[in-house]
Amino acid sequence: MKFFNAKTLTAMAALALLLGWFAYQRYYDAYRSTENAYIEADVVNVASQVAGRVIKVYVQENQFVKKGDALFDVDPEPYRIALSHAQADLAQALQNARRDHSEIELARAQIEQSESDLANAKSIAARDRRLVARHFLSQQALDDADTRMKSLQAAVDEAHARLKSAHSAPEKTAERGDVMKAEAAISQANLDIENTHVLAAQDGQISNLTLVAGSMVDIGAPLFALIEKNSFHVDANFKETELPGIRAGQQVDIEFDMYPGQHFTGTVESLGGSTGTAFSLLPPQNATGNWVKITQRVPVRIRLSPTDRALRIGATATVTVHIK
Repeated sequence: MKFFNAKTLTAMAALALLLGWFAYQRYYDAYRSTENAYIEADVVNVASQVAGRVIKVYVQENQFVKKGDALFDVDPEPYRIALSHAQADLAQALQNARRDHSEIELARAQIEQSESDLANAKSIAARDRRLVARHFLSQQALDDADTRMKSLQAAVDEAHARLKSAHSAPEKTAERGDVMKAEAAISQANLDIENTHVLAAQDGQISNLTLVAGSMVDIGAPLFALIEKNSFHVDANFKETELPGIRAGQQVDIEFDMYPGQHFTGTVESLGGSTGTAFSLLPPQNATGNWVKITQRVPVRIRLSPTDRALRIGATATVTVHIK
């Protein structure tokens, strides 16, 4: 009887294991679950587009802001001075353009006058040459006429050279290099002045704020974070062996540790193109003699269904993907 009871117990245990394995397989075929999941969100790293001293900060840590709300101001005075310099350079460039145009007109007038004088001198020289041939005029008078004609020819050549030099600059003022440079400097200065007043790029929550009035900021240096509103999602890190069957669009059940007993839903948005270690600072070097095979994890992004619950980046979650 005892032997029968032992065999019965053994059979029952084997049956229980078989049923458990069968139930696990049914569950595994229908679901994929992991506790290695964390809340993430789109984060804007707020930086200044100009360098300078912060003169006012409009926001506080954890404050919610709307797109276009003022965040902080950088001292605009240095950029106003730069604008004044650029405007002075433009005025000088325009003055130079007017002077060059005047020189063109003057050179043309000099050419006209010199060519008229030269034509008159050639006529006199021709007349004197006939008179000298008939001995009515001395050779010296003819030589003086030839000398004057050559001098006037040189004046004509010089006037043409001046006109050519004056034409080396573009005739249109707007196409002059110094004018375009000054106008570009004015545009840059106006843009810099505008960028001293920094606005929120998106609706969201201020985080990691340490900026205070009086701080010096550099161009592009991150100052604090703006967590974009309605951008929260879950990154679930599944083992590579669990990925088969998971695809975009599948329903997901979510439990956040910060809200125990409450259930949330979502949808698989995408599967990562690499394992979590592939782009780490020191990725594993598998081509070594002491290599040990370790199952890697691949991030799966889950889009959350709308919820009025406050979420926090980095908070943990448990997710279950409905495979079937």
